[in-house]
Amino acid sequence: MNRRGTREVRERICAGLTGDVVEVGFGTGLNVPFYPAEVSRIFAVEPSRVCMRLAEDRIARSNIPINLAGLTGEHLELPAASFDAVLSTWTLCTIPKLDEALAEMRRVLKPDGTFHFVEHGAAPDDKTALWQRRCEPLNMKIAGGCHLTRNVPHYLDRAGFRIERLDRYYFEGEPKIFGYTFEGIASKA
Repeated sequence: MNRRGTREVRERICAGLTGDVVEVGFGTGLNVPFYPAEVSRIFAVEPSRVCMRLAEDRIARSNIPINLAGLTGEHLELPAASFDAVLSTWTLCTIPKLDEALAEMRRVLKPDGTFHFVEHGAAPDDKTALWQRRCEPLNMKIAGGCHLTRNVPHYLDRAGFRIERLDRYYFEGEPKIFGYTFEGIASKA
């Protein structure tokens, strides 16, 4: 997840972030270099202690304070309506209770807050979608619970977000079943 194509996407999706940001699925901190100077603090939500250990160098080099803010997106122990933005990059596919996590993300956003996201999911063409459904059970077992068939805009709408910008595309260099991408920004509806 740290190659030229993904770095370009990370830079795009982090553009425009300001103030206090909750990053759900912080991972090894690959987004840290792309946070704009307008970001005041990052609240990292990450279940993997190994990932947080691997992120230590990126955290140490960051000019922005980064605080571990929880282990799971489904239960954010953060105050309601207090954050300027939530960021998720290639994370929603692995959250077991996605509806609960999105409700929590929406809950912690300020009324004018934004949700910046890039996620892979359900492809629009029948042939690829069929292969996604066939491969998903095995993929979930070998890839940390990663779903291939989630329709991210549908989940966002159901959670009460209003999608302000959405780009859909096959990520170049990825097999189609893994590469259909939703990239955008949503707000509280």
